[in-house]
Amino acid sequence: MNSTAMARAGRTHAERAARGSVREGAARAGLTARGVIYLLVGVLAVQVAFGDSDHQADRGGALEEIAQQSFGVVVLWALAAGLVGMALWRLSEVAFGAAGQDGGKARKRAMSGVRCVFYGFVAYSVIMFAVSPGSSGGGGSSDEQSRDVTARALGLPGGQWIVGLAGAGVVAAGVWIGVRAVRRKYHDKLKLGEMSRRTRRTVDVTGVGGGTARGLVFATAGVFAVRAAIDYQPDKAKGMDDTLRSLAHTPLGPWLLVCVAIGFMLFGLFSFALARWRKV
Repeated sequence: MNSTAMARAGRTHAERAARGSVREGAARAGLTARGVIYLLVGVLAVQVAFGDSDHQADRGGALEEIAQQSFGVVVLWALAAGLVGMALWRLSEVAFGAAGQDGGKARKRAMSGVRCVFYGFVAYSVIMFAVSPGSSGGGGSSDEQSRDVTARALGLPGGQWIVGLAGAGVVAAGVWIGVRAVRRKYHDKLKLGEMSRRTRRTVDVTGVGGGTARGLVFATAGVFAVRAAIDYQPDKAKGMDDTLRSLAHTPLGPWLLVCVAIGFMLFGLFSFALARWRKV
């Protein structure tokens, strides 16, 4: 066997390994970890809606809630491991392509790269929190991070345009997430043949409700970023906690926040369903 054939065989072996049990385990662990975080954020958001302002309804608040429980540090490390698995799964999609017929396209690989970076940062923040429970979790609350990043961006040449366009992009992403959820585009990624009709209906409730709530929060946060750019006031940018709290001040009152909080809990359950039935 010549060197070219050996190199080709080695590459094929590496690709099969990446698509094998290690990749699948990493993906399913990551989706489970994401589900736990969204469930807890939803619970915290319900508490905020009914007047409990002592908790942050974001990832930092969820981590604090976990840390206060028995074996909380163990759970934090388990979540961190799962999120590292999520980042590695997305990295494998960049290298070898995602599941599906068009998984190897440049656009899909680029999106996987963005997700890899995002979940890598989330995993890092959870690890920092696990190392020192009660710390800022790697950069402070989502609201502080949002204001700090916006302030730095506004200080750059053309900063208002940068922040404005980024905010518009987040709005577009939120609408895209919500529309895809309503249209049940996630069906393409599920092993529908392994699901009963009743299970499929239940998963659709979590997928549509959870995805719509998630898209609404993304879009709302993007609107606040655009407003911060227009007014040149970084304090008007909001992270997840402030964005969720703002929903309680609409004409619908706290009930809109309750609905979104329930949607977040549904998305947590949907993530568990993905961990079971997603094509990897």
